[in-house]
Amino acid sequence: MYFDELKIGMTVKTAPALIEKEKMLSFARDYDNIPLHTDEEYAKTTRFGRLIAPGAMSFMSVWAKYLEVDFFGEELIAGKSTKIEWIKPVFAGDVLTGEATVTNLAPRNEKNGLAEITIRVYNQNGELVLTDATEAVVRRRPV
Repeated sequence: MYFDELKIGMTVKTAPALIEKEKMLSFARDYDNIPLHTDEEYAKTTRFGRLIAPGAMSFMSVWAKYLEVDFFGEELIAGKSTKIEWIKPVFAGDVLTGEATVTNLAPRNEKNGLAEITIRVYNQNGELVLTDATEAVVRRRPV
């Protein structure tokens, strides 16, 4: 979809993403190797009472589902920035779904513009667990 066709408020929902324990542990060992994510005995002593998924993994699990929606298609040029806020912990077995909304549009030049997409991620209980605001450079319709 061309930048010029986007409208603030456009929303798409993602397919569910299951947080599988073995994938969670593998990701944590590779990219966020702290006891809260990898040591069950330690995790029991924390305020969470059990292992929590790494925040980046929680986000990326939903991001992968968002990419399947292919909001911009071939008109996407590149990502520019992203800001993630983690609100609630995510646990093994949780099922996350996302709601991606166009929240800002800023033309840059005659060739492209910046589209901000805000993704709100919920667990299977309908609780908001994280938000992400990503800016993407999107091609404008040729004149």
